[in-house]
Amino acid sequence: MVHQILHEQAERFLPKHPEIKPGYTVRVHEQIQDEEGGKARIQIFEGLVIGVHNGHVPTDRTITVRRIASGVGVEKNFPLSSSVIKKIEVKKVAEVRRAKLNFLRGRLGKSARLSERFTTAEEFKIAAAPEPVTEASVETEAKEEKKGE
Repeated sequence: MVHQILHEQAERFLPKHPEIKPGYTVRVHEQIQDEEGGKARIQIFEGLVIGVHNGHVPTDRTITVRRIASGVGVEKNFPLSSSVIKKIEVKKVAEVRRAKLNFLRGRLGKSARLSERFTTAEEFKIAAAPEPVTEASVETEAKEEKKGE
């Protein structure tokens, strides 16, 4: 009973992110602090999701994202409940048949590619989370409509 109560309480604190599965190519917007701790900026890490770890509680959920930077494989683990992650965008959806794509660590070039699953526009909208509507985004949309007329 206590375990169920913990699950319900943890779900309230989860930020809204799109559904992420292994094989998705994502862009993770992460807030980075300077060494002095004065300025903060947003850094984007784009790569392939090679694993999703669901913990005991929904707030324990993490994803492992891998990319090739200057010929070297770089992996980062992102806790999805962290306040450091500002936004996650789903760019591509690949067709995979495994839960963990660790075999990609030893591959380079064409052998490391995954076949892309072609999705319909409706399905891709479901995978990508809607961005929050702000006054600035409403104003820019209105300006774009006026330019088109």
